[in-house]
Amino acid sequence: MLTIRFARVGKKNRPQFKIMLQEHTVAPGGTHVEVLGSYDPRLKKAVLKDERIKYWISQGVKVSDTAYNLFLKQGILTGEKRKVKIPAKKVEEVPVEAPAKEDKEVVIEPSVAAKSEEVKAETVEAPKVEIATPVTEPQKAEKAEEAKAE
Repeated sequence: MLTIRFARVGKKNRPQFKIMLQEHTVAPGGTHVEVLGSYDPRLKKAVLKDERIKYWISQGVKVSDTAYNLFLKQGILTGEKRKVKIPAKKVEEVPVEAPAKEDKEVVIEPSVAAKSEEVKAETVEAPKVEIATPVTEPQKAEKAEEAKAE
């Protein structure tokens, strides 16, 4: 299916567009059937081939929303503007921190402090675990020779 759409051809920070007739599966900068005009958004200047645009639309070619709105503005087509679909940017939500509460002095009774020290003394240390390192090819060969020798 053919479509009329913009293809950006301008420099960095200096956009300009060609209005092209292309297969809808082809990338906008790729091969095209016909160039139907150009548009400079900074100067708001459009150079269009009115007769060719009307011809292709009469043949059932689809028109992108942005190109359709430009054609309405230039008077080539009549009707209402289409809403252009712009994908929303993903915004990372920053967690809002609650206001810090005032620090209150905590009084620990001597009997509670003594019990906590006893509990600390009774804790058992976890056994240490050794991590096996990967064995390389030369090490495998040495181990195989040692096994044969035994």
